[in-house]
Amino acid sequence: MTPVTEITVVTGDRHNVQGDVKDVERIIVDAARGSIMELAWLVEAETGDRLGVNPECVVTLRALAS
Repeated sequence: MTPVTEITVVTGDRHNVQGDVKDVERIIVDAARGSIMELAWLVEAETGDRLGVNPECVVTLRALAS
């Protein structure tokens, strides 16, 4: 089973993405340290679609039971 992490952004929207919370955190932090407006690219858990998240808009991360 693939771990799932819930990301909450400043608008209150929540996105469930594939990956352990520590791995997702690392992707977001790496994007924040990258060039201006670099997005953190993740995969939505439900659809398998790619999701680009602006690291400056992330409010919380939460590990979900898969």
